[in-house]
Amino acid sequence: MRTILSFAVFLSTLVGAEPAVAQAKPTVPAPGAESSIPPSVAAPADPVARPQPTTPHEMGSAVPAEQSTPAARKPVQEEEEESENQAPSSNEAPPPAEASAPQQPASDAPVAMGDVDNELSTTTPEQQRLVNGAPLYNPNVSVHIVQKKRFADEGRHEFALYPVAVQVNGRFTNHAGSALNYTYHLQENFAVQLTGQYNWHSNESHFNLELIDKVREQAQAASSLLLTWGAQAGVEVTPLYGKFAFYDNHLAQFSLIINGGAGFGGTRHLIRPQVANEVDGQTYDVPARFGYTGTKFLGSVGGGFRVQFGDSYSVRLEVKDVVYTARVDRVDGCNLADFEAMEAARASDAPFSNLGLSGGCQFQKFDGVDPKTKKNYREDIILGRDLVAEPSSDVLNNVSFYAGFSVLF
Repeated sequence: MRTILSFAVFLSTLVGAEPAVAQAKPTVPAPGAESSIPPSVAAPADPVARPQPTTPHEMGSAVPAEQSTPAARKPVQEEEEESENQAPSSNEAPPPAEASAPQQPASDAPVAMGDVDNELSTTTPEQQRLVNGAPLYNPNVSVHIVQKKRFADEGRHEFALYPVAVQVNGRFTNHAGSALNYTYHLQENFAVQLTGQYNWHSNESHFNLELIDKVREQAQAASSLLLTWGAQAGVEVTPLYGKFAFYDNHLAQFSLIINGGAGFGGTRHLIRPQVANEVDGQTYDVPARFGYTGTKFLGSVGGGFRVQFGDSYSVRLEVKDVVYTARVDRVDGCNLADFEAMEAARASDAPFSNLGLSGGCQFQKFDGVDPKTKKNYREDIILGRDLVAEPSSDVLNNVSFYAGFSVLF
């Protein structure tokens, strides 16, 4: 009986003790909940080493929310920078590339046919037309390609006419004339030529004439010798040629030419300048008189440009230096002994035909009276004798500018 009562008391004790234990148990607030009662803090456990991840986390991947107690953890910003600098694993796919702007094709890349069609569609047929192989009308083309030489010169003949050839270095002499030139092109850059020239104006310079008029002095006869005509044979080379465009729709071909030659030419010298002759109270203007001084050796060297228009026509602009020997020992074929004999006959008023002069002496030019100006030619004997009394020699350079045109066939 006693045993049964003791068991009943034990059961009643257990039933009454459970509510009390539940009330005495402290309540721990949930994480993040606010509470005025601080939770009980358990004793810190031993630090546990942070496990190293097998694969690094990429930007934007989930990071575990809860970690075991960290040990000397770095700031989050430094961890993100380290994760960015680490190379991705070979097992992972590379991150998608960001969309970039379309790349421009290289300047030397081939152009698709569609692009060519688009470009041609923006130009008119007139702009697309080629002029001698070059798109001169196309405003989109800034550099025109020069093609090979269109017209060959080898084996062709060329006649050139220079209406004007003017001396540019006249000190004691002035020359102006015309020239005719024939050229045969043996090769593309080499030719032979013949040149003839006639100076329709050859006179002493104003400086020398002023000396004669004011101080009765003049340059030596050899230094003021005048060239009246010349004939030469020579060669011509073309070391350089090219093309240029003009008026936006024409192409012209030009050549740099260098030529030289040798030959002979006729010379003369001033005997008497223009004077006024007064006879019986009437004044006559007597023109200047020149005496022929013989044929001299001459040579030339020059250069310039030849601009060719089409297949058969061209324009020539050249500068030539004509060099000729100058020695005055005869005037109109008469030497010093002839002039002395004629001077003695003039003083005695004897005829010149019986003087026994040299065969080349043209004494008729120093005898008689001009019916228009009433000028006595015997007065010029003393002037001719002064020119040959002291023979002089020199080498003269006649630098002239030649402008003309030519025909090729």
